[in-house]
Amino acid sequence: MDWGTELWDQCDILEKHTQSGLELVEKYVKFVKERTEIEQNYAKQLRNLSKKYNLKRSSKDEADCRLSSFQALLDILNEMNDYAGQRELIAENMMMNICIDLTKYLQEIKQERKTYLMEAKKAQQNLEITYKQLDSSKKRFEREWREAERAAQYAEKTDQDINATKADVEKAKQQAHMRAHVAEECKNDYAAQLQKYNKEQHQFYFNDMPVIFNKLQDLDERRVRKLAQGYNLFSETEKHVMPIIGKCLEGITKAGTSVNERNDSMVIIEQNKSGFERPGDLDFEDFSQGISRTSSDTSLSTPKGPMDLLGKNRGKNFWLFSKRSKPTVTEDFTHLPPEQRRKRLQLKLDEIVKELQKEVDQSEALGKMKDVYEKNPQMGDPASLASQITQTSQNIERLRAELNKYETWLAEAGGRGETLRYKPHVFNNNGSHDIHSPDGAHSDESTPDTSQAIYAEFDDDFEDEELAAPIGTCTAMYNFPGASEGTISMQEGEELEVVEGDKGDGWTRVRRANGDEGYIPTSYGTITLFK
Repeated sequence: MDWGTELWDQCDILEKHTQSGLELVEKYVKFVKERTEIEQNYAKQLRNLSKKYNLKRSSKDEADCRLSSFQALLDILNEMNDYAGQRELIAENMMMNICIDLTKYLQEIKQERKTYLMEAKKAQQNLEITYKQLDSSKKRFEREWREAERAAQYAEKTDQDINATKADVEKAKQQAHMRAHVAEECKNDYAAQLQKYNKEQHQFYFNDMPVIFNKLQDLDERRVRKLAQGYNLFSETEKHVMPIIGKCLEGITKAGTSVNERNDSMVIIEQNKSGFERPGDLDFEDFSQGISRTSSDTSLSTPKGPMDLLGKNRGKNFWLFSKRSKPTVTEDFTHLPPEQRRKRLQLKLDEIVKELQKEVDQSEALGKMKDVYEKNPQMGDPASLASQITQTSQNIERLRAELNKYETWLAEAGGRGETLRYKPHVFNNNGSHDIHSPDGAHSDESTPDTSQAIYAEFDDDFEDEELAAPIGTCTAMYNFPGASEGTISMQEGEELEVVEGDKGDGWTRVRRANGDEGYIPTSYGTITLFK
């Protein structure tokens, strides 16, 4: 069934229906646009929310960064930021694939519909013109036929009149004959116009208009089909990003499950352990006896009170819940508890060693460049490097002094001093290449490979003893050569047992399955302690 056959006489209805269909498309486009605005605003709010709670870390947050609960929140905020990106992608795809595409299609079918309606209007106008011609010829035929009848009646009456002359009779007959001839011509013209109109009317109702109505039907069906595709895209656009959104949600779940309260407690201990011993019992001061205080048998030679325990921190309030005043920061970190002081000194030593190694490498490069300039003057003036060489040498001497100073303080604090050593290559101000040991003494050893780091030896040796029970596991994240005494080599991905935790000096003691034990840098492995 088609419109041209079944709705041949419903032109106005079809015009209204097709116009209503176009308005439906426009309404859906507006709906999707508003949906995209909602998605964009939602994504913007999510990004602002993530940014609000993921501000630049302050010094106060530095200690919390190692807590799994703190890191999990940062992971959740990052996932929410990615989630917001997917909402923006939904809005963008809906705008491109639905709004813009349907708007362009709507303009096309509007123009096409206008063309079809113009064709229908033109065909109807042509039929009306033909009908007017038919009606005109019909009325002329009717008028001329009546005039012919009157002329015939007048001629007959004149012929019977005895008073009429022969000339009058002839004239009346001629007039009647002429009128009859004109009426006959009008009759033939009317018949021709009627035949023409009937033919055009048949063409109009059985050919022209059905073709136009069928075209409108095809246009309307294509519009409905396109609109249905837009409906499907509304859901498919969101389905397309659902796997990525699912990964964001999985990341949030993973962040939640990664929280380890036991490890967080261990981090708090590691960050805040003071290293002080608990205070011993206070002696009873018997003022009635007038004697000086003596050591209590129950104190086991421990300090007699909180003030005696603190040593350099004697002037500080030792009570657990009292409000502490902010200590004065000192260069040797004596304002910190012993354990924390060792950690800070160790970190400072590592920073100095890295900076010193950088200066030594630069000094070596300047020396080589000076040698090249001396051998090939056309490449540059050796004297132009003198200021840089002098400055580098001064920096090296300054850093050496700082290194010795911090190593002394670390030794005083009871640390091992397992600091990464720099390669001792330096150059004199004149560019000659000398080799010095870290303390400045001359060494005859050959220059070590620049790609290898030399580690200080450990002071304590391992003795044959009964293997201690492991307290955790360690998975190596990087290769470690274990070249120094007391260390142990490991390969990336190797599984080891932890037999002694990090004391705050950056080293952890581990054991292989074959019983070999040694220290590794704590940061080189993923360590999980048993609960």
